[in-house]
Amino acid sequence: MINRRLVLAGLAGLASGSTLPRFAQAQMAAATGMINAVEFGLQPGSPDDQTAKFNALLTKASAAGEQIFLPPGTYIASGLQFPAYVNLAGMSGKSRIVFGGRNGLISANGADHVQLSGLLIDGDDRWLSESVRGLVELSNVGYLVLDDCQIIGARKNAVDLFKCGGRIERTRISGATDAAIFAADSTGLRITQNEISDCGNGGILVQRYEQGRDSTIIVGNRVEKIRADAGGTGQNGNAINVFRADNVIVSNNVINDSAFTAIRGNSASNLQITGNNCTASGETAIYSEFAFEGAVIANNLVDGASNGISMVNFDSGGRMGTCSGNVVRNLSTRGPYPGTFGIGIAVEADISVTGNVIESAPLYGIQLGWGTYMRNVIATGNIVRASGEGIYVSVVKGAGSAIISDNIIQDAKNGGIVGHSWADITVKDLTRKGASDYPNLILERNVVS
Repeated sequence: MINRRLVLAGLAGLASGSTLPRFAQAQMAAATGMINAVEFGLQPGSPDDQTAKFNALLTKASAAGEQIFLPPGTYIASGLQFPAYVNLAGMSGKSRIVFGGRNGLISANGADHVQLSGLLIDGDDRWLSESVRGLVELSNVGYLVLDDCQIIGARKNAVDLFKCGGRIERTRISGATDAAIFAADSTGLRITQNEISDCGNGGILVQRYEQGRDSTIIVGNRVEKIRADAGGTGQNGNAINVFRADNVIVSNNVINDSAFTAIRGNSASNLQITGNNCTASGETAIYSEFAFEGAVIANNLVDGASNGISMVNFDSGGRMGTCSGNVVRNLSTRGPYPGTFGIGIAVEADISVTGNVIESAPLYGIQLGWGTYMRNVIATGNIVRASGEGIYVSVVKGAGSAIISDNIIQDAKNGGIVGHSWADITVKDLTRKGASDYPNLILERNVVS
C-alpha cells in the first residue's frame, strides 16, 4: 500500500527548497502509476551525459504505454529521440533537462502522442547543429501536449513544430535567439496561456509553406520584449506572426515591447484578431496585409506604435474585412526604417471601419485607400482626436467608392476630411467644399471641430 503521508511529506520538503527524498520519489511515482526514471538508472545531478539511459527508458515506456516521472534534479542529455508514445512528467521548476551540446536536445518524427509536463528544459545557450531547427524539434506528431513547462537558453527556436496537432499551454519560454514557438503546417494546434519573453526574432510564429487552412488558436498569452536581431522590415521582430495560414484565431493576448508588430497577419485569410492588448510596438501594432481575404480586427487596444492598425495591400489581393471597436492611441512618426508612420487605422478594399476611437495619430487618424487602391470602404461612427489629418480619403481617378458618415473629428491640425492624390493633398477639407465633384464619395453627418 502507498504511504501517501510520506509522499506529501516529501512534497512539502521540496516546496521549502530541499531535495525530494528518494523514498518519496518512489512513493510518488508508484502512487501515480508512473515509471520512476531514477529506478531505471538516471541519476539527478550527475555531471555525465545520460542520453543513452534516457533513450532506453523512453523506448521501454513507449512499448508499455506508461508515463515516466522525472524526479527533481538536473539531467544532462543530447539527442533525445522520442518514440511513438511519450508521457514525461517532472516536478514543476525542479526537474531540469540540460542540453549537453551535441547535435540537438529533443526531437521526434512521426510520434502518435508526446506529452511533456512540469519540466524545465535548458538549452544552456549552447549552439545547436546546423541541421537542427530548435531545442525541442517535433515533426508529424499526432498529438502534442506541452504543459506547465519552462524552456530557457535556446539557440534558434525554443519549440519548432512541423505538421503537429495538440496544445502548448501554461509554459514559460524566454531567451530564444530566434522564436519562442515556430509552428508550420499545423494540424489543429492550440497555443494558450503561455508567457514568452526576451526572444531574438519572434514570439509565436504560425505559418504554412503553401497557403491553406490552418485553424491554429492563439489565446490568452503574454508576449513581451521581442527583438529583430536578424534585421529586415517586418519578417522579424513580431510578437505573433501568422503567415499563409488561414482560419487562425488570435484573441485576448497581452503584448508589450515588440521591435516591429504585436500581431501580424501576412497572406492569412479568415483571420480573427480580437480583444488583444498591444503596447509599445516599434512599427504597425496590428497588421492584416498582402494576399488576405476576410479579416476581423475588433475590440483591440493599441497604445504606442508607429502605426496602429493596417488592413492593406489591395495591389497584392488584400481585401475584405471589418475593423471595429478598437482603441488606438499615442502613435509616432518614427519607425524602424524609412517609411510612412503616424497613421491610426489604414484600409484599402471592401472593409468597414466602425466604432473605433483614435487619439494622437500625428499623420492621419483614418486612411481610406492609397491612390487607385481603394474600393468599397466605409468609415462610420468613429471618434478621431488630436490627429494630423482626421480622415484621409483617396480622390484620384480610378479610386473606388467610400462612405464617410457620422464620425466625430476633433483637433485635426491639418484638416478634418482631406482628399488625397496619393501623398499629395487635393482637397483640404471635403466637409466644406462638399464631395459633389467626386461621385465615388458620400460624406454625411460628420462633426469636425
